[in-house]
Amino acid sequence: MSIINSVLKVFVGDKTKKDLKLLQPIVDKVRAFDSEMEKYSIEELRNKTVEFKEIIAAATKPFDDKIAELNLEIETAHIDRKEDIYKEIDTLTEESYEATEIVLGDIAPEAFAVIKETSKRFVNNTTLTVKATPFDRELSAIKDNVTLDGENAVWKNSWDAAGKPITWDMVHYDVQLIGGFVLHQGKIAEMMTGEGKTLVATLPLYLNALPGKGVHVVTVNDYLAKRDAAWMGPIFEFHGLSIDCIDYHQPNSDARRKAYNADITYGTNNEFGFDYLRDNMAHAPKDLVQRPHNYTIVDEVDSVLVDDARTPLIISGATPQGDRHEFNELKPKVDSIVNIQRTFLTGVLRRCNEGYVIKQGGMVGDGIGQLCFGGTLVGGGVGDECRACERRLFRGNGFALSCRS
Repeated sequence: MSIINSVLKVFVGDKTKKDLKLLQPIVDKVRAFDSEMEKYSIEELRNKTVEFKEIIAAATKPFDDKIAELNLEIETAHIDRKEDIYKEIDTLTEESYEATEIVLGDIAPEAFAVIKETSKRFVNNTTLTVKATPFDRELSAIKDNVTLDGENAVWKNSWDAAGKPITWDMVHYDVQLIGGFVLHQGKIAEMMTGEGKTLVATLPLYLNALPGKGVHVVTVNDYLAKRDAAWMGPIFEFHGLSIDCIDYHQPNSDARRKAYNADITYGTNNEFGFDYLRDNMAHAPKDLVQRPHNYTIVDEVDSVLVDDARTPLIISGATPQGDRHEFNELKPKVDSIVNIQRTFLTGVLRRCNEGYVIKQGGMVGDGIGQLCFGGTLVGGGVGDECRACERRLFRGNGFALSCRS
């Protein structure tokens, strides 16, 4: 195989080198922001997230405004018009998504640089003091690494990651920047254990969470889901993005629905899958827990999408009123309807098949008394020919017989 690979590389080139050649200019753009980011105050660094969101909102505003107008029109529109409205909404939604992707591609190098600089600040400072936002105040009530000092919020660079105390000590290298761009493009990034896959994911997660449509991180077990959410969470929360893990909450609960409404949601493949199945069995929109899917990163993708995918997810369990059999209740009623229909149609067919005798100048049949002048009817069914009436045909349905031209 090594000889074949060597021959192929001579003619078609090295795929890895080609990919790196395309990605290196993007990495250079990220590194070009390093010196600029270092000059930012901590408040200016945090405000970059707000600026990114405003850029995205401005790009999608024409589509969002039109969709809002169409949703209002649906309430009073005729049913035929509603179908056209839904199609138009689908088209606008797709165009809004495409506009968002263009913006994300443009701001990606700077956004990656923001996360990289944030990592540096946590490495170089045991605490970071910023002006407290409502989100900071909310976090201070549930997180030990965030405290309030008057009008300021103090962020520590150490916290608990699923039972393991950690102190932040990681900064993104170039290879991790490359991995981040590959994941943002929806491709597979293969990295060995210890190369920082978890840290790589912070870059595309932050970028794709900016539109506010939700990002999912799928892992193979609940320990990794809880650990990664707690380990990487403060980097995102520092920029005002909410983090949650569905494995902490019961299925179909308000807490799980809130977890899905977070900017970044961690969880196991089975829990994501079962929630999707439950949503497909929901009877009302209020029963749904997941919102429309936007962007997902799958950890251990070969295991999740190949090995585990061989085992189907099946929902089973007791149902309300499980001893009630609706078939037994409805069967007599259906039988009654069928018998009534059968009796009625039998009578109709009997009258249609009755024979009629037509004499010269008149018809004797079921008493209705239609006339067929100068003809003789052969047969007694529907659509029989009236002889001696030239081209006139005898038509009827068993009730109103006539002889027409």
